Amino acid sequence: MRVPKDLQPLIDDGVIDEVVRSLKSGKEATVYIVRCGTHLRCAKVYRDMAQRSFQRRAQYQEGRKVRGSREARAMNRSTRFGRREQEQEWKNAEVEALYRLVAADVRVPRPIGYFNDVLVMELVTDAAGDPAPRLGEVELTPELARDYHEFLMRQIARMLSAGLIHGDLSEFNVLLGPEGPVIIDLPQVVNAAGNNAAFAMLERDVNNLRGTLGRFAPELLETEFAREIWALYEAGELHPDSRLTGIVVRDESSADTDGVIQVIEDAREEAIRRRLGREERVE
Repeated sequence: MRVPKDLQPLIDDGVIDEVVRSLKSGKEATVYIVRCGTHLRCAKVYRDMAQRSFQRRAQYQEGRKVRGSREARAMNRSTRFGRREQEQEWKNAEVEALYRLVAADVRVPRPIGYFNDVLVMELVTDAAGDPAPRLGEVELTPELARDYHEFLMRQIARMLSAGLIHGDLSEFNVLLGPEGPVIIDLPQVVNAAGNNAAFAMLERDVNNLRGTLGRFAPELLETEFAREIWALYEAGELHPDSRLTGIVVRDESSADTDGVIQVIEDAREEAIRRRLGREERVE
């Protein structure tokens, strides 16, 4: 195929040898299958996004580290320089997350390198060597759905142990390789410790997968892994190999409204007695 202009510098520099074909094109990036020596890889070319996209990204970027105070001020003011910095930070986030998650033993595509806004990484394939299907493209047995769900919950917990939340996890960005699910697409990855919406995003990720796999194993729909994982995280007790059950005991006891009202009345009467006592002393 004709070499895309964004990949030509990588061919000129010998990073890749051939562009085989386009694999996926989306709003954020286009992914190509490329040949590097004897290996097939993925090359992810990030798109430059319009300013309106930064509004939508703000919730994900909250809490991410910025290079310096000048860059942070420019990004907050949405100056031209700030928008360029914000765009670059968005692109770099996936690269940094992949290296961090590989080190944490999370099953994601292994990054090869980042060159001129192009991420070169492992091509996830199926048993036949073809590009792996997405989770939402396959029919599963109940047993396999349960196995995949258990594995993915442990991967989500492992990610959070490393301080990260995917933020957009669903059946569309989980590939099925020969050894099981592989989590992909991480430019919106969330810094759990610095983002006020962290739990909401974790819960959405977990529930998206629960809904998908619950179609094949309905008992999964009753699980509460998001709340369990988050409770362990907040307590400082979440570890890469934490045992998870999906069972959360909610406090559903009714509030003692009569008791609360009585406490208020007692406090009011005490205040009246004190006021009367002060008035008597004054007289």
